[in-house]
Amino acid sequence: MQRRVFLLSALAAPVLPLAAPALAQGWPSRPIRIFVPFGLGGSADVGARALQEPLSAALGQPVVVENRPGAGAVIGTDVVAKAAADGHTLLLMSNTHTANETLLPNRPYQLMRDFAPVAAVNIARHALVVHPSVPANSVAELIALLRANPGRYDYASSGPGTPYHIAGEVFLSMAGVQAQHIPFRGSNEARTALVAGQVPIMFDAIPTVREQVVGGRVRGLATTGPSRNVLLPELPTVAETLPGYEASIWLGVMAPAGTPEPILGRLNAEINAYLRRPETREAQARAGAEPMVMSMAEFDAFLRADITRQAEYIRLARITPS
Repeated sequence: MQRRVFLLSALAAPVLPLAAPALAQGWPSRPIRIFVPFGLGGSADVGARALQEPLSAALGQPVVVENRPGAGAVIGTDVVAKAAADGHTLLLMSNTHTANETLLPNRPYQLMRDFAPVAAVNIARHALVVHPSVPANSVAELIALLRANPGRYDYASSGPGTPYHIAGEVFLSMAGVQAQHIPFRGSNEARTALVAGQVPIMFDAIPTVREQVVGGRVRGLATTGPSRNVLLPELPTVAETLPGYEASIWLGVMAPAGTPEPILGRLNAEINAYLRRPETREAQARAGAEPMVMSMAEFDAFLRADITRQAEYIRLARITPS
């Protein structure tokens, strides 16, 4: 009897690792929706739409992007948090989400509890830009202007807790100056207000604001990376005036917690395969972004580290959680 039990157990044991892949059989069985909790035209929206064609081709189902902006990305994010964990609903997220872990303690979800990391996408730097009416042609001149007029000037962002808001507040803190934050529902709305002269200052992603700088509709003062940016090489970095200053926006994909591991692994593999394509890297470089190829475990660790990093930025900028 003991021998029979042992033999049955030995025969059954190899079957267990094969059970997990079976969870993904039949997936995807309908269109996959990528929710973008930001407005049209911003970096997250562009990043999500870039994933549509390669994922659809690889998975054999349409990939649909749905924008659900509002409440500092909480509205669209909560939709995904409450969605079925079956691999048909994904979240295109950014460092807004890691900042919100500190900024919005009363949000209806927790990032690392209610979501599963899928894959990183890319990282891009910002440009510090002003309306042509602003009497400042450099970072030093802008700081002097703000110091001489405390609280008189406004700066736009795509909403509270977004990378552009954090970039602005850290800049003000490091420079020791004041300006009023004017949040919009998305970077496209904020950029439109900047071009119209309704708000005079903004930090915006280089890929989306470069056209306005080149066209002279806004004046570029600096970029926010550790070195000068190839898309706007004539602009210095903010760090050349404020040593140590750096700001960026990165994008990633998450799924509702509980999504089967084989589905997460397949999504990670397909997104990374797209990011590794030479034509993808060339297109990203032309847009001022850099692909971030990470395993699910690496992206998980990256997210946890960025939650800590954003909390430090928020402390430095003296932003009060709401």
